[in-house]
Amino acid sequence: MINLYTPAEIVSKLDEYVIGQDDAKRVLAVAVYNHYKRVQFAQAASGDVEIKKSNIMMMGPTGSGKTLLVTSLAKILNTNFVTADATAIVASDNISEEINKMLVKLLDKTNGDVRAAEMGIIFLDEIDKLVTGVNRMKGETIQQIMLKIVEGTIAEVVYKGQLLKMDTNNILFICGGAFVDLPGIIRSRMGERETLLLDDFQVLKLLVVEDFASFGMIPEFCGRFPVTVVLQALNHAALKEALVKPKNSLISQYEKMLEVENVEIEFNPASLDKIAELAEKLHTGARGLRTICERFMTQIMFDIPNEQNLKKVTITPEVVEGKAKPIYYFTVSRSGAELTAVDPLPQRATSPYTDEVGGEKYGKNY
Repeated sequence: MINLYTPAEIVSKLDEYVIGQDDAKRVLAVAVYNHYKRVQFAQAASGDVEIKKSNIMMMGPTGSGKTLLVTSLAKILNTNFVTADATAIVASDNISEEINKMLVKLLDKTNGDVRAAEMGIIFLDEIDKLVTGVNRMKGETIQQIMLKIVEGTIAEVVYKGQLLKMDTNNILFICGGAFVDLPGIIRSRMGERETLLLDDFQVLKLLVVEDFASFGMIPEFCGRFPVTVVLQALNHAALKEALVKPKNSLISQYEKMLEVENVEIEFNPASLDKIAELAEKLHTGARGLRTICERFMTQIMFDIPNEQNLKKVTITPEVVEGKAKPIYYFTVSRSGAELTAVDPLPQRATSPYTDEVGGEKYGKNY
């Protein structure tokens, strides 16, 4: 059963998973809400008014959250959702078969329930690769073959040895791509003076169909995606928020993994700033956060299971940069009295552990 929330409710729920991208969230929420209202209308209507499907084209730099937005949206709506990659279609010698696999994956999600699959969402990532890194003729051929499926047709799908007929009219297709050269195409059309003070995000909002055509997309294909969603590159502040704020954030994942070992992990504010700073330099958006974290967390997660009585690990900016080891705090039972770690003194190189009675200090700095 699909959860049909209002656009405002959808945006509110997306805020729990995705940092920023407020414009994209609103456009996406309205488009999805209208799509499923259209489906309801089509099922209930007896008149001759037909509301056309509005598929969605998402544009934004790598790591800006295109996939996260769509996967979160599918979770919120409780709808069947699959992803496909345009690069696989480009690389295939059998284009029709590769495109058909998207429908097969959707049927896999519903265990062969055709009606449930016909209400799902297909996210086709890296759609811009249809025309970059491939000769234009092949790119146009792929788009031509996809036209009927994305617009709506009765497709024949072989699923587990059975030939099934699947109506794609109510499947919502969402495409995503970086479209790296597109802002330059728009600037050339409009003139450098008109776009001089605009960043790529603002320039992409001035997109018209002829810009897509200049990029290499055929007008008929673009016409099947009337809703365009533009995402911004994540800045330092957004990257820092993305570390801790969303559900299933990267920091919460590390906390959960170490919780299994009964160990607490602490990232001080300066360390979060440093992670965001280094990730921003990678120019891979939110993906860069994991890249940076894995550099220092891999060794920590390797060592922790071997440490006895380890209570807490503190990550400092120096740890993030690879210039220092993390600070380990231990809780040790000794003559019936428990020794509990306290915050390290600024002037000490080691981490102190203080007995409440005797004040005896024990430290270990890895």
